[in-house]
Amino acid sequence: MSTAAPPSTREPHVHDRISARIGGIAESATLAVDAKAKALKAAGRAVIGFGAGEPDFPTPAPIVAAAQAACGDPKSHRYTPAAGLPELRAAVVEKTARDSGLPLAAGQVLITNGGKQAVYQAFATLIDPGDEVLLPAPYWTTYPEAITLAGGLPVVVTTGPDADYLPSVEQLEAARSARTKVLLWCSPSNPTGAVASRELTEAVGRWAVDNGIWVVTDEIYEHLVYDGAEAVSMPVAVPELADTCVVVNGVAKTYAMTGWRVGWMAGPSDVIKAATNLQSHLTSNVCNVAQRAALAAVSGPLDAVAEMRAAFDRRRRTIVELLSEIPGVRCPVPRGAFYAYPSVQELIGRTLRGARIGDTVGLAAAILEHAEVAVVPGEAFGTSGFLRFSYALGDDDLRTGVERIATLLAEVR
Repeated sequence: MSTAAPPSTREPHVHDRISARIGGIAESATLAVDAKAKALKAAGRAVIGFGAGEPDFPTPAPIVAAAQAACGDPKSHRYTPAAGLPELRAAVVEKTARDSGLPLAAGQVLITNGGKQAVYQAFATLIDPGDEVLLPAPYWTTYPEAITLAGGLPVVVTTGPDADYLPSVEQLEAARSARTKVLLWCSPSNPTGAVASRELTEAVGRWAVDNGIWVVTDEIYEHLVYDGAEAVSMPVAVPELADTCVVVNGVAKTYAMTGWRVGWMAGPSDVIKAATNLQSHLTSNVCNVAQRAALAAVSGPLDAVAEMRAAFDRRRRTIVELLSEIPGVRCPVPRGAFYAYPSVQELIGRTLRGARIGDTVGLAAAILEHAEVAVVPGEAFGTSGFLRFSYALGDDDLRTGVERIATLLAEVR
């Protein structure tokens, strides 16, 4: 027979309103910049936004039509397996073999609510508290937050424009410790647009195998490469890595489907099964209508993708040319994704309209205030002295936005 416990004589514990785990998460800097730009636009200011990594094209019509048809299908009104629609998982297998040459089975694929969920679940599944993750910088803003939330410790490996923002094996080795478990790899890169060569990809992959290190490789920009660059999947370049590698991908960037929220993670079946168990309690299945749209996307032709890539390529060349003409701005030529990541280190410490430029956070704020152009400071990506420009916006806005910045920065003293 149970009895009630006597009242405690201890002082009541005062809890923080927000847990330390969640309270330590920083807001997404890119989404914050985009939200501020949109708020200023709504207030009547003619703001041009280079902040969000979001194609300005509509989702291709056949994909939208597939979603419309799915809305009327009663099967879409019910739960489906947490791992995703079987047809979509099978289509991702075929798409991955077609596009990167990586062989998979359907049991090695988990459909997620966008690439961000895939990134978090990969780290949550692989790392224990105290495990270290090697994180080349500049990095996408979500990576360190996902690592930390999963209990890991990001170990930043800083790169620069002279190395095309890519880490060397020697840098990775210098950062490795007995606690290193995972390397995060992203090529083509957000935020820099850098694309690792086949030789570097293979060398890093072999180093990971030799040292028993897992790789989480983000391949969401695989179709957006230029100037003959090649997006090489690391487990394809180094087949021995396949059993210790998780590939993250999705439809957002390739098919202009950022709002549809469909991504996936692919890897060893035991890892995918464990991540599926997590997702079954976290979000269950991804929206069925969005999954049907994604099925049409990955199963269909790449004609619309080629048209968008041609537009991005044109804008890429334009933005590099315009930025390179601004004194104090050094812009390496990106070969992938839709970002430029110029160095503005020569401007730090100088004066603009009577105020000292202390860092790129302050410079980005001044550009937004005085030129009405939204850019993301490099601090958001782990490297001060840089600005990220997404050139996934209209040609006219792109040119006008950079010209406004050039006019403002001409006042730097």
